Amino acid sequence: MIGVFDSGIGGLTVVRALLERLPGHAITYLGDTARTPYGSKSADTIIRYSINNIEFLIRKGARLIVIACNTASSYAFEAVRNRFKIPIFEVIGPGAHLAVQYSRRLRIGVIGTRATVASGVYEGHVRRINPGAKVFAVSCPLLVPLVEEGWISKPETAMIVRKYMHPLKTKQIDTLILGCTHYPVLRGVIQRKIGARVVLVDSAQAIAERVGDFLKAPGSNPAPIPQGQLTIFVTDIAEQFRKTAHLILGQPLPIHQADL
Repeated sequence: MIGVFDSGIGGLTVVRALLERLPGHAITYLGDTARTPYGSKSADTIIRYSINNIEFLIRKGARLIVIACNTASSYAFEAVRNRFKIPIFEVIGPGAHLAVQYSRRLRIGVIGTRATVASGVYEGHVRRINPGAKVFAVSCPLLVPLVEEGWISKPETAMIVRKYMHPLKTKQIDTLILGCTHYPVLRGVIQRKIGARVVLVDSAQAIAERVGDFLKAPGSNPAPIPQGQLTIFVTDIAEQFRKTAHLILGQPLPIHQADL
């Protein structure tokens, strides 16, 4: 079983991509809604929360973990990879590779939480792939709460996105990494405000391909588990989570309370 966790609802965009790429595998998702957002937390706190989440998913039977949270990927990946003996994947590397592949002029923008942007992790990944790339990062701390509240089509959300996109437009980027798994939910408004010529990179598709390739490799992991077993846990159940989860996944699903 594949275990996936995020600080809230955004990681369901990764779940959706995994379901499309790996329909024969069961997935258990944990949204840490009681402690979201991670982007304003310290590195030590993010690592501690990530360990809690992985331990919970392992207890539920996970044999492979996907960190569907850019902030946790930035700060906790090395710590949890060294601590646990099962395969663990993060979303940043695949997204960076895709951005370099798509960028025509190697002028790449990144939007993310304060913690992700402060870590410089995307810049590091992109420049290791192509040292000539220019990377411009902007923190967008209001976008996660807007998604969690379901304010997808509100005019206030469009105004905030426009403000965040302005400095990136002045840098004339041609590719934009959506550096938080919540952001694909706002893909439409982000595309309108940054401009149709800018390619948006959603790391959900990239990480789904990477996990799929890993599972196909000889002697890698476990045989597939029958299709249709998606289980969703949250640390704090709220009606808005149900509504937004339905929007992302296209179907209503039961939501279970997680006791960490």
